[in-house]
Amino acid sequence: MANRLILIRYGELGLKGKNKHQFIRCLVHNIRAALSGLPDWNIYTTWGRLWVETAGERYPEVVARLQQVFGIFSLSPVLQAEKDLEAVGEAALAILLKALPEGGAFKVETRRTDKNFPLISPEISKATAAYIFDRVDGRWDADMHHPQLTLNIEVRDEGAFVYGETLPGPGGLPVGSGGRALLLLSGGIDSPVAGWMAMKRGVAIEAIHFHSYPFTGEKAKEKVFELCRQLARWQGAPIRLHVAFFTDIQKAIYASCREEYGITLMRRMMFRLAERVAADRGSLALYTGESVGQVASQTLESMAVINQVVDIPVLRPLVGLDKAEIMKIAQRIGTYETSILPYEDCCTVFLPKYPKIRPTRQEAEALEQALDIEALLTGALEKTETLVFKA
Repeated sequence: MANRLILIRYGELGLKGKNKHQFIRCLVHNIRAALSGLPDWNIYTTWGRLWVETAGERYPEVVARLQQVFGIFSLSPVLQAEKDLEAVGEAALAILLKALPEGGAFKVETRRTDKNFPLISPEISKATAAYIFDRVDGRWDADMHHPQLTLNIEVRDEGAFVYGETLPGPGGLPVGSGGRALLLLSGGIDSPVAGWMAMKRGVAIEAIHFHSYPFTGEKAKEKVFELCRQLARWQGAPIRLHVAFFTDIQKAIYASCREEYGITLMRRMMFRLAERVAADRGSLALYTGESVGQVASQTLESMAVINQVVDIPVLRPLVGLDKAEIMKIAQRIGTYETSILPYEDCCTVFLPKYPKIRPTRQEAEALEQALDIEALLTGALEKTETLVFKA
């Protein structure tokens, strides 16, 4: 009886040289976290491979969870068989009949790393195909160039492994291997995608959201809560959200400063607040969903003036993407439908009719002279609430 396994390939982690074991250890930890709560599974490693052993009706759920673990390049449901031709043929036939129950074209490819096995790779492939053709009718055929299914056989020291499907993982690096950062989470389409892309590079995130009650209501805040839950599935760990009370800051800006500079000055205050929260939480960078030229506050001139108020690195992973590309990622990762719910954020509510596209540092600093920046920041931080969201 063949044993059911899942073969996990970890892509770029294999290129990490002497640090490779640290990344793999982090990946194994994250896989364990992703599968926690499910019964009857085990994870183990062999040379160049990770394996999850599982069985039963929860098998599809195990596969689905693994497909959301960063650091996994791809995975394959595998049948492990004894190292003899009949057992390998039996496993290959089972996979074929499940994948192509009505018939179709297939081929067999073999990789033999156990050099003590008496047959070489082409001979194993040929023997397996012969085993199959002895047991199926003319609805199944061999096609070496354009098969509907490739039956892969690996003969290794620890056994023979047969699979016919390779499923994509999210790739990237294991979350937690790249440090911690703070995501400016607005509730729109872009910032959750930026958070997802941070995770893909191994960065664990917390989030900060700027809430302007009563100008933005509870529905807008609940929308951000749901986005945190969705991102927590990809992080494989809870996400801490800091909800900063931003109303007094916005009122002060629009009472004392020129309207066209409103977004620029708001963003400068957001960055100041975020930097303080990041310092308190040990975050090493800020992540934003900005893309060059998308809106008035995302010109290079605006970004330069806004960045000037903080010393912490500000990372913008969407900087080279257009809106269609960002929306496509949002749909793929499951945040799009929540992001387009019609609840406005604080920037949308206070958007000037003619925002300044090319602000200058000198003008921004001159306008801020009318603000008690330290008192406004202190007041906002005192009213900030922190919540934790699980998937």
